[in-house]
Amino acid sequence: MTTAPERTADLYPTRGTTEVATPRMDPVVWSEPGAPGPIEAADLAGFERDGFLAIDQLVTPDEVDAYRAELERLTSDPEIRSDERSIVEPKSGEIRSVFEVHKLSEVFAELVRDPRVVGRARQILGSDVYVHQSRINVKPGFGATGFYWHSDFETWHAEDGLPRMRTVSVSIALTENYDTNGGLMIMPGSHKTFLGCSGETPKDNYKKSLQMQDAGTPSDESLTKFAEAHGIRLFTGKPGSATWFDCNCMHGSGDNITPYARSNVFIVFNSVENEAVEPFAAPVRRPEFVGARDFTPVK
Repeated sequence: MTTAPERTADLYPTRGTTEVATPRMDPVVWSEPGAPGPIEAADLAGFERDGFLAIDQLVTPDEVDAYRAELERLTSDPEIRSDERSIVEPKSGEIRSVFEVHKLSEVFAELVRDPRVVGRARQILGSDVYVHQSRINVKPGFGATGFYWHSDFETWHAEDGLPRMRTVSVSIALTENYDTNGGLMIMPGSHKTFLGCSGETPKDNYKKSLQMQDAGTPSDESLTKFAEAHGIRLFTGKPGSATWFDCNCMHGSGDNITPYARSNVFIVFNSVENEAVEPFAAPVRRPEFVGARDFTPVK
C-alpha cells in the first residue's frame, strides 16, 4: 500500500518520539478577499486572527426545538444506541455522542445543506466542501466527562489522513451554554502553530479517544506555554448560538457536574481540494463514520 508521506508531503509531523511545534503553512481563510458569502469582512478578519467566530443566533428558536426533538429521538432509539456510531459515557453508560447524524437523520442532513451553515464553510475554505464528520453531542448533567486539550487537525492528520489545514467546524448549541456546564474553551491564536504530539498511535485508538483523549494529547509544559501566549476563551450562549472554529485551534472542555445538560450539533466541513489520503501517523484509517471517505460536495 502506498503510504501518505509517499503520496503527499507531510507538512505537519506528529506522533513521533518528541513534541514538535511547526508554524502553520496554510491559510486560515482560503477565499479571495471580497469573495461573496454570509460572513462580514470584519468577522472574517477576526476568524483569521483568532481562529474562531461566535454567532449569537445561527438558527431560530423553533429550529432549535426541532433539532432537540430529533436529538431525543435518536438517543432514545435502541437501534441507534446499539449502533457503533453511538459513543457512551465510560462511567454512566449514557450516550455521549452519535456520529454521522447527517446520514442517520434527514433533519440534520437539511441543516448541513442550509446556506447559513454550508455557505460559511465554503466562504472560509474557498471551495466546495464535504462533511468530514458530523455528530450530536449530549453532555448530560451530574458527571458527563469533558475532552482534554487537543487540536482536531492533529488527529485528523495523523489518523484520517487530511493533508492540509483546510477544514472548519461548527458547534451549534441546542441547550444553554453556561460558564459552568462544561462549555467549549479555545486558546485564541493557537491555530497559527501546529503542535505535533509525542507517542505512537495505538491500533483502533478511536475506540478510546472518542470517550477520553489520550494519544494526540499535548504535554502540560506545551499547554502552559500556549495558554500564556494566547489565553483561554470560554464560549457561552443561548440555544441556537454557534461557534465556528479552525481545525488547528487548541481547545477542550471540562466535565459537566451541574444539573444542566449541554447538547450541541457538531459538523466538520473539509474542502473538496483537501481529500483524505492514508493516515500520516496511524497504522490504519479510522472508520468512515468518524473520518469520511465520501468526498461528495454538499449541495
